[in-house]
Amino acid sequence: MVAMDIESETFADKLLGFTIPSRNARARIVRLDRAAEDVLAAHDYPAPIAHLLSEALVLTVLMGGLLKAEGEEAQLTMQAQTKTGIVSLLVCDYRGGVLRGYADFNADALGDQGVNLPLDALFGTGHLAITFETGRGQRYQGIVPLEGDTLAAACEAYFSQSEQVPTLIRQASKSGSDGRVAAGMLIQHLADGEEGRERLHTRLDHPDWEHVSTIAGTISHAELLDPDLSLEALAWRLFHEEDRVFIQPGADLRQGCRCSADYYASVLARFPAQDLNDMRDASGHISVDCAFCARKYTLEI
Repeated sequence: MVAMDIESETFADKLLGFTIPSRNARARIVRLDRAAEDVLAAHDYPAPIAHLLSEALVLTVLMGGLLKAEGEEAQLTMQAQTKTGIVSLLVCDYRGGVLRGYADFNADALGDQGVNLPLDALFGTGHLAITFETGRGQRYQGIVPLEGDTLAAACEAYFSQSEQVPTLIRQASKSGSDGRVAAGMLIQHLADGEEGRERLHTRLDHPDWEHVSTIAGTISHAELLDPDLSLEALAWRLFHEEDRVFIQPGADLRQGCRCSADYYASVLARFPAQDLNDMRDASGHISVDCAFCARKYTLEI
């Protein structure tokens, strides 16, 4: 029997967590609707880049939702950068329910290729950096090659190599008449629970993990993206035969940017006077564009 101690069901733009105590498993599920659209609206991204960025936003939320100290200072940042592919920079971050993302790419190299391109076509050779900041002065980062067909595969490799935690990620994204919808699920096995023994003792062939990952792997793109199927219902469909599943409603999600005129003024104040003079326009002002939200600032420095 599944324990669902919730006031209302979750459909979009809210993170949902659940745990399966008897299997030492934890999971996060998310479906982005308005939040993804608001991030993508900052730039006129072609379909393949919008698809990539929306999937990156889902992964950032799923991983950011693992932070135990979810608050204003705890942050997850995912960044991929390369000089050999169509996409030169992809960066997303999540902090306390607020997410943002940006992709820089070569439009000429992209051409009219299909929507769902493999990683090697988008990035060539490169690495994915995932940075966790706890908000208490603790910061740790893992870097893995951009290998596999999807960003989800690269993130699974991060957890396997850097944290040695068996992890399965499923995600989906589509664009329709109502805009872009992106969704995903991340599920992990922690050998003796979250406060258990050292993670290096986790095993990919542990019978509990084999059971959980096999069932979780059956989730379909259609289920993840179905606007009429709540995230709680997804957890129920997958694991209704377990003795107990604890649902953990997470943060409300929205697009947000931390840029401000004061922030950019403080950054520019560190530049030498000659460099500042070189940046000025004919009126003596310095213009700065925020890559995340496309907001423009005209500063008097």
